[in-house]
Amino acid sequence: MLLEKIKTSGLSHLSYLIGSGGKAAVIDPRRDCDVYLERARSDGLEITHIFETHRNEDLVTGSPILAQMTGAKVFHGPNAAGAVRFAETVREGDKFEIGQLTIETLETPGHTDDHLAFIIHDNAYPDGPVGVFTGDALFVGDVGRTDFYPDREREVAGSLYDSLEKLKALGDQTIIYPAHGAGSVCGSGMAEREFSTIGHERRNNPRLQIEDREAFIEAKVAEHHYQPPYFRLMERLNLQGTAAAPRIMRPRRLSLSELRDVKTDHLVDVREPMAYASGHFPGSMCLPVGMISAFAGWFIREGETVVLVGADEDQLSEAMSHLTRIGVDNILGGYNGVVPAAANGIGMDSIAMIDTVAVKSRLENEEANWTLLDVRDAEERANMAIQTSEHIYVGELNERWTELDKQRHFTLMCASGMRASVAAGWLASQGFKQLDIYLGSMGAWMNDSQ
Repeated sequence: MLLEKIKTSGLSHLSYLIGSGGKAAVIDPRRDCDVYLERARSDGLEITHIFETHRNEDLVTGSPILAQMTGAKVFHGPNAAGAVRFAETVREGDKFEIGQLTIETLETPGHTDDHLAFIIHDNAYPDGPVGVFTGDALFVGDVGRTDFYPDREREVAGSLYDSLEKLKALGDQTIIYPAHGAGSVCGSGMAEREFSTIGHERRNNPRLQIEDREAFIEAKVAEHHYQPPYFRLMERLNLQGTAAAPRIMRPRRLSLSELRDVKTDHLVDVREPMAYASGHFPGSMCLPVGMISAFAGWFIREGETVVLVGADEDQLSEAMSHLTRIGVDNILGGYNGVVPAAANGIGMDSIAMIDTVAVKSRLENEEANWTLLDVRDAEERANMAIQTSEHIYVGELNERWTELDKQRHFTLMCASGMRASVAAGWLASQGFKQLDIYLGSMGAWMNDSQ
């Protein structure tokens, strides 16, 4: 018997391979799905079932691709925003035999209308479920967001409450297998731990501590989440299906002359922020590999072309993997060798890093023509902010940069300096020249004040 978690870094996406008696099922596969077939075959298993807990908003599903590779059937819940062309509809109580295991469907709407959970029964031990794949309804330490239906906020929050009651009724012994871990855009309060039980969550998950349905609804409606533009693309692709990811996750290598001549919508530097700030090609934006999944979908629109700049081939390959998982396929090529290019006399731009002393001096002297721009999210800023700083969330700079005066000097800040680097890089790519980054940002500010 097998139950294996496959984690997709960046997205913090968790998918699962479960097998028994020569058969296997995959739950919520990602787009680059060779990994499931390879691992199943290594254990002598044939993938016969593919289960989707819901129509994902933050990544491209691999279900139709894996179905073509294996001949397995895909199963999806009712009430999707449109017909899921590649799947059969299942409903509460439907059961599937996977060797010694029985997978039972439970309808759990709230995060999305079509949301399902899949209960695992071990037929040799019939006294209660062993586990449950909870999708985006229940996480370790948090529950699903309910902001995808803005005209039905209270209704869907109430639906999630009811769904969580169903999950709690499975029994404290039931192990939970969520579709995301900490760092996902699908929840803000997830624990670093990716294992738990219904009993542990019932006792410790803050949202499950709210026993009154109306109080739960009020708490969910009061939450603030951001919706990157690419969510709409994911929703569409995950209804109609899409092509497989490239088998070779390495962009075409560009020479320096090719890089200088290529026409592209975005020149994306995927190196670490300090490397980008020290020297980067003019017009390039800063999007470190580890931040691509969270922010690329804010700045790169459907159909736009991308050229990558990285420190080495492995970094470019990893960046391409992250991009294809969110449907960014028009990658024209990649270049590594920023330092040699600079050594050969190629002009580079840079962005200064400044410390708390400089920020305080500018604030105290009320420096003219200068703005401290906080790019953290609204909840972070509500908890603590530097007086007189202005606020635009980093993702919303994708459009709101037009509100800013290019003749003004901006210092970008966040919690540590990472998102500030992304923000500064985007503004630089849009032609802003007077920029610097508050190194350490709010963390440095707080430590200096102690």
